[in-house]
Amino acid sequence: MTAPAYIGRFAPTPSGYLHFGSLVAALASYLDARACGGRWLLRMEDLDPPREVAGAQDAILRTLEEYGFEWDGELVRQSDRHGAYQQVIDQLLRQGLAYACTCSRKQLESHGGIYPGTCRDARHDPQGAAIRLRVPELEYRFVDRVQGEFRQHLGREVGDFVIRRRDGLYAYQLAVVLDDAWQGVTDIVRGADLLDSTPRQLYLQELLGLPQPRYLHVPLIIQPDGHKLGKSYRSPPLPADQAGPLLARALRTLGQEPPSDLENLPPRQVLEWGIANWDAMRLPRSRTLLEEQLR
Repeated sequence: MTAPAYIGRFAPTPSGYLHFGSLVAALASYLDARACGGRWLLRMEDLDPPREVAGAQDAILRTLEEYGFEWDGELVRQSDRHGAYQQVIDQLLRQGLAYACTCSRKQLESHGGIYPGTCRDARHDPQGAAIRLRVPELEYRFVDRVQGEFRQHLGREVGDFVIRRRDGLYAYQLAVVLDDAWQGVTDIVRGADLLDSTPRQLYLQELLGLPQPRYLHVPLIIQPDGHKLGKSYRSPPLPADQAGPLLARALRTLGQEPPSDLENLPPRQVLEWGIANWDAMRLPRSRTLLEEQLR
């Protein structure tokens, strides 16, 4: 039986514009897919309308095009997938694998982010309540292609986690697992800030009988104050007229060794060099990199 062909994806959240950290993650996933002749899909993770910035979706697509990225197939939006998410939640509730939770954030403040199981056996009405997934008292582990082995005990370190919020919005952990399986994704390349989400996703994959992709978590770009380079901290959007230099800088951030004159070429040619010379083994084996050291 032959292994499935490589299918990768980039899944930005439209809570802001693409920034340099986004570019590093997009470039890593793109090159990893294209270097082996794989497909590269684009999915808009628009699960949280209250946090979405007006015009961000169009700006993200425009920036990707300006930077030379080409995706396969149609853009998928998670906002079009609510029916699939609810179907699985209903199934998990029927099986007793999930339950309604009415706990407020204030009630949980003293538990250090680990849910204590307050509503596990309360049999609350799911309407107007959060839905949590029961987790086993087990350790989940996987071997990341860059970061190496990662272990997490779901019961002790996470607790039962939310798969649908109290306001009715679907949680990232559920949506990402269902969408990756639905799209046939074989390889997930993303930022190391999502490393500790992976065991929860492994458990969901196991529970739902879904295949487990390979994982590669690239270092997170952080600012001198310790905040990640991201939309929440007003990181600057990517300027169209700096595509070549910023792509070359992103290649260096990913441990590749582009020639000094590469940044003077059009974006498509920079990407072509990246595809031809991609070596994932050169990626820095760290979870964070300081932005000021990447100039």
